[in-house]
Amino acid sequence: MIQQLFFNLPVADLPRSMAFFSALGFSADPRFAGDGGGCIVVNDTIRVMLLSHARFRDFTPKEVCDTSRAVEVLISLACDTRERVDDLVARALAAGGTTYDEPEDLGFMYSHSFVDPDGHGWGVLHMAPTPA
Repeated sequence: MIQQLFFNLPVADLPRSMAFFSALGFSADPRFAGDGGGCIVVNDTIRVMLLSHARFRDFTPKEVCDTSRAVEVLISLACDTRERVDDLVARALAAGGTTYDEPEDLGFMYSHSFVDPDGHGWGVLHMAPTPA
């Protein structure tokens, strides 16, 4: 059984990125700080490793994606309420992130998104409970 998810994102300015995610209400895990990297705790089972481009290249021989021209990954976070979706996007915008869409309400799902300062896209959604 998989117990946790760690995913790695390359960032141009580690302190700026750490501050951005802190402004969203996420905490840092000090066990993974330093040497060109930091760890953001999304919840008990999800961690985001923010790595300088140089440190990120230690893990792959491939080039780091230029997010101003291409998208390598879209990350989605499921929230417990619609209000949490709106709050997270508002915090992201206030902290220097951007968005390229408006909230979308499909009845069973409410979603919005933001782009972090390094160009990584984050979908934020709330799924309505399934009727019995």
